[in-house]
Amino acid sequence: MAIPSSSPSSLDAISDRVAELCDGIAPRLVTIHGPRHRSSTGIIWRPGLVLTADEALEADEDILITRPDGNQVSASLVGRDPSTDTALLRTEEQPIADIPFADTSRLRVGHLVLAAGRQSEGVCAALGIVALAGGPWRSLRGGHIDRRLHLDLKLDVRSEGGAALDIEGKLVGMAVLGPRGRVLVIPSETIGRVAQQLLAHGRIARGYLGLGLQPVRIDQTVADAAGLAEPKGLIVISVDPNGPGQRAGIKQGDILIRWQTAPLHSIRRVYTLLGPESVGRSIALGMLRAGKQISLTVEIAERSKPQG
Repeated sequence: MAIPSSSPSSLDAISDRVAELCDGIAPRLVTIHGPRHRSSTGIIWRPGLVLTADEALEADEDILITRPDGNQVSASLVGRDPSTDTALLRTEEQPIADIPFADTSRLRVGHLVLAAGRQSEGVCAALGIVALAGGPWRSLRGGHIDRRLHLDLKLDVRSEGGAALDIEGKLVGMAVLGPRGRVLVIPSETIGRVAQQLLAHGRIARGYLGLGLQPVRIDQTVADAAGLAEPKGLIVISVDPNGPGQRAGIKQGDILIRWQTAPLHSIRRVYTLLGPESVGRSIALGMLRAGKQISLTVEIAERSKPQG
């Protein structure tokens, strides 16, 4: 017996709709060629401006892209922000309108999302559902991501940096590969905010202490005396001679245990605390020096360039 397919919600209707979405986004997608013969995808944001995933962008110079019409042209780097996995390129302008960003607040688990990219053979796509829809979070490098959106689909590496569309064809973000091959969406709110800052300043301000840090276990007796719930801290293994830490009097071998009043035992936590809003702030760092507790005030500077 044949299954009726005349309903608007039939597979035929869904299939046609997805194909329409691919056709609609195709004029916005470019191929970005890497020096090691790896390609990724970019999204034409405005005439002459292309958004892509920072992680997939292999070079700062001699960047080549293939436009939707098949012509290959050069591009230059406007700026990149590893903390939000966003990069902005400039290339020759084509007559195209700015692409609008859609609000992601209405996306829920189970909603369909299309990840569209471009490779040498043409547009490629993967359809999946929103597997996780959470609130704001900080990346491993301390970037503020407006929503945690995971997709249940398999993303071709050449599609990284491509468009994530809802079923209405609205751009809800950029599809990227996260840890362990998980597919994430950098939300439209994030890439829109970061792109504007990159266009204006070429970078995203990040805080800088001028300290090389490494996790270390502390003697339990010392930790108890310091009021630490866990016997952990961050030992200073290097000090930038021109950095904020040096000016504050921090020395190699000191063990950081507190940021203001909060315990500090994770380098990831330091990345999170050194966000754009930290630049210019004065904070108290609690530490152990030769087993004794001291506190020093550090004025956070701005990194001259992105660091790991």
